[in-house]
Amino acid sequence: MSKAKLVLFLLVLILVPFDLLAQETGGFEIARVKYRGGGDWYNDPSSLKNLISYTNKLVPITIKDAYKDVALGSTDIHSYPFLFLTGHGTITANSTEIRNLRTYLDNGGFLYVDDDYGIDEHIRAVLKEVYPDQELLEIPFNHPIYHQVFNFNNGLPKIHEHDNKPPRGFALFKDGRMVVYYTYESNLADGWADPEVHNDPAEVRENALRMGVNILVYALTRP
Repeated sequence: MSKAKLVLFLLVLILVPFDLLAQETGGFEIARVKYRGGGDWYNDPSSLKNLISYTNKLVPITIKDAYKDVALGSTDIHSYPFLFLTGHGTITANSTEIRNLRTYLDNGGFLYVDDDYGIDEHIRAVLKEVYPDQELLEIPFNHPIYHQVFNFNNGLPKIHEHDNKPPRGFALFKDGRMVVYYTYESNLADGWADPEVHNDPAEVRENALRMGVNILVYALTRP
């Protein structure tokens, strides 16, 4: 991070109210979503841990080292400002789970979804139930999430290849506020995993982690 960007980031932290920047327990605590339907929500358990560690080393923001796993229908999700959801397979959600997620997002929560190849049609269906009148919008490369700490002038980095398609970032907005960010054909979380899991080159892993920092910082410091 450049000196000028670090100064600007610190100013943002000063100007945003303290209660939005840290939980009462002394730092942000984030969670991974457990969902029904057979998809492997639990895959690559080192991914989120490594991203948290990387972020804490680089930016003046405290995220607790240990993340929690929370069920989509549990009221526990309202204790976390940031939810992460990933996997390869089917996701199903009943009306209680849909209502719980909608309430969470309406009240200021943020959901990040990373398609690990195979959940696209399923997560789109779930999000359509959460906000029936809204569509996932592809966000432009000049959106702040691509320039929050590190610059990604061409949008998402490509971590793993599956269908020879470009990586794409989509979002859902509530009253002008991004509440869901969804990465497709990128596999960011695979790049966060321990090096021996996917044997990605160091440069690829670094790009994945840097984009992950952007997502976390954007989600946790927005007004």
